[in-house]
Amino acid sequence: MILLISIFIIIMMISNIMMFLSIILSKKSFMDREKCSPFECGFDPKSSARIPFSLHFFLITVIFLIFDVEIALLFPMISTFKLVNFLSWTKISSFFFLILLIGLYHEWNQNMLNWTN
Repeated sequence: MILLISIFIIIMMISNIMMFLSIILSKKSFMDREKCSPFECGFDPKSSARIPFSLHFFLITVIFLIFDVEIALLFPMISTFKLVNFLSWTKISSFFFLILLIGLYHEWNQNMLNWTN
């Protein structure tokens, strides 16, 4: 038990020394204040919160999230390739890709992928 406590104390001392050294050796200055401020969705956190939000930015974000989830659904499909029948796996995966391609085609027709609108 004493060994465990002494190891814990040593680890805490090492971590505190490393944090102290990083604070001393960092090259931050008062001029870098803007770099240290939080940046979310292109808004300045020090200004008014009632400025108009870009709807196109929101739509691109939603498209990214949708396709990101779809990519996460593709990984189990790859791992189950050897576990199931090849014909049924091909039907299911081609149907899944067809749905993705139809969604991408629809977004392309609606000009949601053009950033200049």
